[in-house]
Formats: sequence, structure tokens, C-alpha cells
Amino acid sequence: MQNVRLKEYAAASSATPRKGLFSLRKGKWKSSAKGIILPVLTLVVWEIVGTAGQISPTVLPTPHVIAQEFYHLARSGELFFHLRVSLWRSFLGFLLGSSVGLAIGLWSGFSRLAEKQLDPSIQMLRTVPHLAITPLFILWFGFGEWSKILLIALGAFFPVYVNTFLGIRSVDSQLFEVAKVLEYNRRSQITKLILPASLPNILLGIRLSLGAAWLGLVVAEMMGSSEGVGFLIMDARYFSITSLVFVGILIFAIVGKLTDSLVKLLEKRLLRWRDSYLGEHL
Repeated sequence: MQNVRLKEYAAASSATPRKGLFSLRKGKWKSSAKGIILPVLTLVVWEIVGTAGQISPTVLPTPHVIAQEFYHLARSGELFFHLRVSLWRSFLGFLLGSSVGLAIGLWSGFSRLAEKQLDPSIQMLRTVPHLAITPLFILWFGFGEWSKILLIALGAFFPVYVNTFLGIRSVDSQLFEVAKVLEYNRRSQITKLILPASLPNILLGIRLSLGAAWLGLVVAEMMGSSEGVGFLIMDARYFSITSLVFVGILIFAIVGKLTDSLVKLLEKRLLRWRDSYLGEHL
């Protein structure tokens, strides 16, 4: 009799986690479905209005025409060629700009002297638009790859720098009192206290930097480029192929969303210790 009860208890305990896992997956699917409703509804209305002839196809082509253009471009291999070039440029620019921004942000955050010497000039340069600097980059570095990569790096630099600096300076001063009690030396304070506490801001800077790199890529590929997604958009605009312009915009949107999701996934794994507000179900 006792063995029967033990078996029943074991079966119930093994079934409970499965039920909880199923409920968790079901909740995730519901959440994803809610996010798809608005885009799908927009596409349906857009297709109906465009097919009815209410909007000129030159001004706003229908979704199925854009999809056909996307398919033909992908089938010819031209889409992946331009995408590969753009991804390589944005990766190099982001890597260069974010690494320099992280280094200078850490330096300014830890040193008041560096802050006084560097921060005013950096904040002044941060407000200058990319389009205003582009002629100078062409004059200094020509139309080659370096001018494009450096222009992308410039855009990727500022978000990482600002958020790294703010992350370090936003560390709660009471934590340093705890560090004194634990007898942390300077190195332990930096590795075990300051950097972990500023990590949310640094990761936010990386997310914003990826977006800025894509914006810089568009500007960079529109200045004398003969390949890349930005060139594809410019070429399509010149020949008034609006559907191809939308394909380029769609590529930027998809790749931008994928890179942002990767950083968000990295945030979830590195910031498991953080208990933050997730919003209300209104």
C-alpha cells in the first residue's frame, strides 16, 4: 500500500513540472501572437487599399509586390551580395566605435581628470549630425572603405561612451561602504562592484550603438558606394523603383531587430540577478 502511494506521488510530482513548462510555453506563444496582430492587420489593410487602386503603386506599392521584388532579388543572389557587404561594414564600424567608446567611457568614469579633459569635447561632437561630417570624411579619407567604416564607427562610439560613463557614475555610494567592510582593494572594487553594477547601462549602450551603426551605414553607403543595401536603396530611388526601396528598408528593419534581440538575450543571461519592473497587464 505504501509503495502504491509512493508511485502516485512520484507520478504527480513528475507531471507538475511538465504542466508548468507547457503553461510557460503557452504564455510565450500568446505574448508573441499579441505582438503580431498589429503588423498583420496593417499589411491586410495596406493590401486591400492598394489593390483597390486608392494609392498609386509608384508612391506605395502593395505588400505582395514588395514580396515579389524581395523574392526575385534573393533568387538572383544580388540581395545576399549587398547584405553581406553591408553586414561586414557595419560589424567593423560597430566593433571599432563601441570598443573605443567603452575604453574612453571607462577612463572618464573612473577618472575625474579624464572627465574634465575629454567629456566636454565629446558631448559637443555628439550633437553634430552625420550628414554634416560626411563631406569632411570624403575629403580626408576619400570614397574607399575606410571612410565608410570610420563614419559608422563614429555613430557607434557615442552611445557606448555615454552609457558606460553614466553607468559607472550611477553606482550607489552605499555599496562602497559595504566594500570597505569586506576589505576590498581597488581592483576588487572595480571587478566585483563597479563593473557589475554598471553592466545594465553598458549593455544598453551596446544596443543603442548597434542601431546607430545601422543609421551610419545608410549614410556611409550613400556617399559614392557601388555596393551594399544603402546603395541598393539609392539606385532604386534614382530609377523610381519604389518596391525595391521598400525591400532595402525591410532588410534594415529585419537585421536591426535580429541584432537587437541578440543583445536583449545577452542582457537576460548576464543580468539574471537584477529584479526589475516588468510592467502591468492592463
